[in-house]
Amino acid sequence: MASAGVGSRRHCEELITAGRVRVNGVPAKLGQSVTPGMDRVEYRGRELKPEVEKVVVAVNKPAGYLSACFRGREEGWLVTELVDLPFRLYPVGRLDRDSEGLLLLTNDGDLALELTHPRYGKEKEYEVELDRPAGPELCERLQKSVQLADGPARAVRATLVGPGRISVVLAEGRKRQLRRMLEALRCKVLRLRRVRIAGLRLGDLPSGKWRRLSAQEVKEKLGHVPDEVRSQNAEVRIQSSRAKET
Repeated sequence: MASAGVGSRRHCEELITAGRVRVNGVPAKLGQSVTPGMDRVEYRGRELKPEVEKVVVAVNKPAGYLSACFRGREEGWLVTELVDLPFRLYPVGRLDRDSEGLLLLTNDGDLALELTHPRYGKEKEYEVELDRPAGPELCERLQKSVQLADGPARAVRATLVGPGRISVVLAEGRKRQLRRMLEALRCKVLRLRRVRIAGLRLGDLPSGKWRRLSAQEVKEKLGHVPDEVRSQNAEVRIQSSRAKET
């Protein structure tokens, strides 16, 4: 469903749980396996077919844009409106409306999971401007632990980069996590900008602009190999093994 552009994996799970997805005419169950080409998966009466081509786009999100495909109660433009491609793409993780910087859009659900689930430990780096000068003690507190309403949080690294400016690296992405950590330490954020996801840097991409990543970049910078490439490699290994046996 995610690869067919319905939405993120979490959203698709909610649709399945709500009974809005059918497999071969019967309401689907969470975790149910289907065979492409044999089983018919439907949502809103339409058969879902996964997009074969995997697309990953890097966007320099401006402040005022929402990291979403659809408008809810929050006001703002949609980041998907910045990208002009004939694919259904959805944001990987979130940057809140007031935050800026590197955001990825994709139709690859496996990549989205790898970049957002804490168990994969994919780093995200942020540059933050504060309302007051910051000292080494602030960085130490961020790296040690900060108690939030949804549990303790800590930065992988936090360093001073200028008067009132710090660089912070996180390996998880709870909602407004960095802002809440700094608020808990009585710091007001004037500007928050993400400059790196895993090994991919924002670089000189202008605000509001986007670029499509190559398969090589996705592999080398994000550490992800699409399923079709894995399958091809597995087939090559099988054929090689059979050749040796003969």
